[in-house]
Amino acid sequence: METIKWGVLGTGRIARKFAEDLRLAEGCELIAVGSRSQAGADNFSKQFAVKYAHSSYAELAQNPEVDVIYIATPHNLHHENTLMCLNNHKAVLCEKPFAINTRQALEMINLAMEKKVFLMEALWTKFHPHYIKMQEMIKQGLLGDITTVLANFGFKPLPPVNPRLYEPALGGGTMMDIGIYNVLLAIGVLGKPDHIDAVMTPAPTGVDEQCAVLFRYKNGSMAQLFSTFSANLATDADICGSKGRIRLTSKFYEPSATIEFYEGRDAPKQVIPVEKEGGTGYQYEARHVNECLRNGLTESPVIPFADTIELMETLDKIREIAGIRYPADNDNLP
Repeated sequence: METIKWGVLGTGRIARKFAEDLRLAEGCELIAVGSRSQAGADNFSKQFAVKYAHSSYAELAQNPEVDVIYIATPHNLHHENTLMCLNNHKAVLCEKPFAINTRQALEMINLAMEKKVFLMEALWTKFHPHYIKMQEMIKQGLLGDITTVLANFGFKPLPPVNPRLYEPALGGGTMMDIGIYNVLLAIGVLGKPDHIDAVMTPAPTGVDEQCAVLFRYKNGSMAQLFSTFSANLATDADICGSKGRIRLTSKFYEPSATIEFYEGRDAPKQVIPVEKEGGTGYQYEARHVNECLRNGLTESPVIPFADTIELMETLDKIREIAGIRYPADNDNLP
């Protein structure tokens, strides 16, 4: 592939941010968009100079010139949209959460393996320079044995409130929308928990307006995770070990975050230098997908299928314990 040709499925805020950042990724071009209406596709096409403005998602998936599709629709559509793209032999970068539950995720992954088509969950944080640097510091033993992870993510939605945030049929609630970043960080540092405690405050629609999660591990380590739509939190995170502490400043999941390192109880703050570049931060994962496609890979070495399944299984368990249910779950959760 001399130039990898992208399509974007969906025209919302995230789709537009990705399209903007794709301009910063080398060796690729955004050539097509799929919307639920011609007007939506045309508007997006004019903003980003896209060649093909499709009035349906299916038309985009069937476009023979498109190599890979970024899926940026609401959570509940990820499963359906991904299967459609894979069945049309299109590589897929699917926005988080990958699916509503593990059953859907396994169907998506199994089809990708059957078709031998690339598929990856768009966990953009794992490609950001500050996250990679944090992992390097941990592997170097600068923190010693990790004992504690503290992460919080919360904001009060501004009017007009996007119904996606609260609608059960759309996978609404804090856990799937923003709490997933807390869970991703904890698993990335400590691994899958041995025991989970979780409680939530329901919104009038029944989804979680607030959710508190505690991961416990057999070695005594813990992760305390909190997400809310009721308050504007600092949205930072601490990773603590026997030798030192890392603080990821607000917003800990974005490349704008700063790494603060504290070596010992009374040690002064050390700001760890990390590469910064323009854009919002979606170009990093786009570059990775481009590299995977050029190398003929069907699975990302950074976000392999096993990691996506592990994350989905953990989210399922949290929701089961906290009492967060979606129509798509049917009988999959007790």
